[in-house]
Amino acid sequence: MNVLVTGGAGYTGIPLTRALLEAGHQVTVLDAFVDAPHALIPLLLQYPALSVARRDVRELGTEDVAGIDLVYHLAAISGYPECQADPFTARTVNVDATARLAELLGPDQMLVFASTTSFYGASGAASTEATEPTPVSLYGETKAQAERVVMQRPNSVSLRWATVFGASPRMRMSLMVNDFVLRALEDRVITLYDGDSRRSFIHIEDQTRGYMDVLERPEAYRDRIVNMGAEVLNLTKREVAQGVAARIPCEVLDADVADRDTRHFFVSYALAEEIGFRCTRDLAYGVAELERTLRMFLPRSTIL
Repeated sequence: MNVLVTGGAGYTGIPLTRALLEAGHQVTVLDAFVDAPHALIPLLLQYPALSVARRDVRELGTEDVAGIDLVYHLAAISGYPECQADPFTARTVNVDATARLAELLGPDQMLVFASTTSFYGASGAASTEATEPTPVSLYGETKAQAERVVMQRPNSVSLRWATVFGASPRMRMSLMVNDFVLRALEDRVITLYDGDSRRSFIHIEDQTRGYMDVLERPEAYRDRIVNMGAEVLNLTKREVAQGVAARIPCEVLDADVADRDTRHFFVSYALAEEIGFRCTRDLAYGVAELERTLRMFLPRSTIL
């Protein structure tokens, strides 16, 4: 199968690209390579079936999707702080480029959109695929808008991912679990802002498995929105910090000020389980993996 992965040189894109190549598919990665341009070199050297288009996703053209059977649309400005820092880029990349991609694809080309549970907002209630998104950040707003565009076309699926954690060839440290492990190693302190607010998490290996499951069983996902994660990984920030502290000795402190990111929700993953997708990695696995990885890369002088 000919597969296009937008954002395929990113934190979640590289593991997916590797999995696709290992499964024998022809893969094209379209990525702007804003930083870490070397990240795909090992895969390029190992797999002749990989080709790379160094291009901003906002520059997508008909030549990029010609002959493609399935598109994984991962390219985005991801996360609360990244979107707040550059709202114009967040909107043009996350919304406008997604609309352009949906326009370019024919009905026989499947589009798999990397959506998010982040736009379930601050309700504190259990959220299903039928729950109306109530984003509390620009990131959530743009992903909700893009998802609506995607699901207006046939042969699409939107995967609403829990917050990802774990090690990748292209690390992303702004994610909560990854950041807490780094703070524990460097500072021996994790500071909590609204520590009892609840989020939802998924290990990057399980996310990759979920993406591959769509390719392997498209009829189970086609034209559906699916929350992707595990209910046992609906955790408060405090529970995450305590999980990190159980592995890496550190203090867990409460801040005196509130978090500007006010998300607080519980996600139901009943539909994913009904389809047949289940997570296999837990928080302890990810924390141990991250500790091994970060100890290797951090200067010894910074690890107390």
